[in-house]
Order: sequence, then structure tokens, then C-alpha cells
Amino acid sequence: MATVRVADVMTKRIVYLPVETPLDEAARAMAETDIGDVVVTDGANLAGMVTDRDIVTRSVATNRKPSSVTLGEVAVREIVIIEQSATLREAAELMRQRSVRRILVADTERQLVGIIALGDLALIHETAATAQRN
Repeated sequence: MATVRVADVMTKRIVYLPVETPLDEAARAMAETDIGDVVVTDGANLAGMVTDRDIVTRSVATNRKPSSVTLGEVAVREIVIIEQSATLREAAELMRQRSVRRILVADTERQLVGIIALGDLALIHETAATAQRN
């Protein structure tokens, strides 16, 4: 059986939003594109990532209005990147080591090409387990 690579299961849709974007706008962008995260930019630079969970735990749950909180205020600044040719095992290990649920995916020139989430790994594991039973 061939080794499954990050590129085989990653989400190729990346939404970039500037640091000054209000959280409610970011949430609408996530809903419209059916994704759970946005990459936050500061000019031409990557500034972090914000997930749907970040919006809930850092704004809604603390009674801060999403329309008055910006992505820059809640973004996770540590950016974790993996190359698209890495194996799913390598991605899972990196997630475990860094205690993250999502990793940005880059090509060999370090250009972002996707995002892989813990849920993506779980779906592949579930599919493989089902195939083994049949």
C-alpha cells in the first residue's frame, strides 16, 4: 500500500485576512467557504492563524463582541508548517509535539498550498480501518 502524503488529504482552500479584520467578518468568511480557520496577515507577512474555536474561546466565551475584536488580538502567532510531501505520520507527530490541531502546508519553495487538520488525519485513519475490516 502506498504511503499517504499530506498533499493527498490537506484542504487546499486557504483564506487570508488582515490582522485588523473583526472576528465576526472572519467567522462569516469561514462559514461561506466551509472551513474552520483563516491565515492572518500583516501586510505581506504571515501573522498567525485563527480557528473557529479561537473565536469562541477568546471572544464569545469571554463576553467580548466579535465585531469589536480583531484577528490580530486573538491570532495564534506560532505558525507551524509542514512540507506537502511529508507523511501523515509525520504530520500527526508534529501536531502532537507542538500541541496544535492544524498545520499550514507548504511546497518545496515554502509557498503555502494548504492546511491539514487533526480531523483530516482522523478521517484517513477511519477510512483505513474500515477498509481493513472489509
